[in-house]
Amino acid sequence: MVGLIPLYAVEVLESSLLDEVPQFKERLEWFLNSRPDLANLVSRWNEPGMKQRHLLSLLRGHRMKCLLRRMLDETEFLGDFGVRAISRHHLEHPYGFHTNGTTLSVGYQPAESNSGLFGGNSNWRGPIWMPVNYLLIESLQKFHHYYGDDFKVECPTGSGQFMTIAAVADELRRRLSRLFLKGEDGQRPVLKYHPKLASDRYFKDYLLFHEYFHGDNGRGVGASHQTGWTGLVAKLLQPRAQVRVPEGAQAASVSGERGRHRTSKASRQAAAVEAV
Repeated sequence: MVGLIPLYAVEVLESSLLDEVPQFKERLEWFLNSRPDLANLVSRWNEPGMKQRHLLSLLRGHRMKCLLRRMLDETEFLGDFGVRAISRHHLEHPYGFHTNGTTLSVGYQPAESNSGLFGGNSNWRGPIWMPVNYLLIESLQKFHHYYGDDFKVECPTGSGQFMTIAAVADELRRRLSRLFLKGEDGQRPVLKYHPKLASDRYFKDYLLFHEYFHGDNGRGVGASHQTGWTGLVAKLLQPRAQVRVPEGAQAASVSGERGRHRTSKASRQAAAVEAV
């Protein structure tokens, strides 16, 4: 996962936004011109992308494609339920470090840790973690905002199927969502570790928000009350909200000396926000 973190360092700026902050634009251009050693690390800043947007990123396009080739490989990072914290390649090929006559190794561990040295059952050596997957999806969406639909990568790697970066982000969103959605057997992968939680009619629809998830089968692992970050799945399931105004409701109007927005009481009561 450490090798995937450079994907997070991305921001896309609209040209119109830069024009509204001239002092910031001036300082930014001074830095890029005065420190070319650092500016060369910022990808495509001077090359406008889709709709004249500017990209601030540590990854150029060809580097990102190399990184995504590994991340989207189902024999390595890409699992049925998201991106693993370490490549599955290390299940049969653990990484070994030799020092002072001792060999230290790191292998793929899809669920609980086999060592108590790292916080008991907390494990970043294989499982799927919601917050880092969420950041990957968000970053890919930003890259698409700059590159547009012309930039495509193979997903999954080796499948012969090429997708836009936005479609790849949506594919990761679908895989993460499967953790909590019922499969063909009527059960949710996250709860399959406990028969009562998985199938009992009084429990199967009461979800737990686990700390992390098995890298292969998606079962919940660790603490089961991690709403602080696993609750992000709600954003993945319902990424946008729509405001519905029933027939006959009055529209908002702009009035007053200071241009304050005012709506009638009837309109405020009628408007409802419903997630889609």
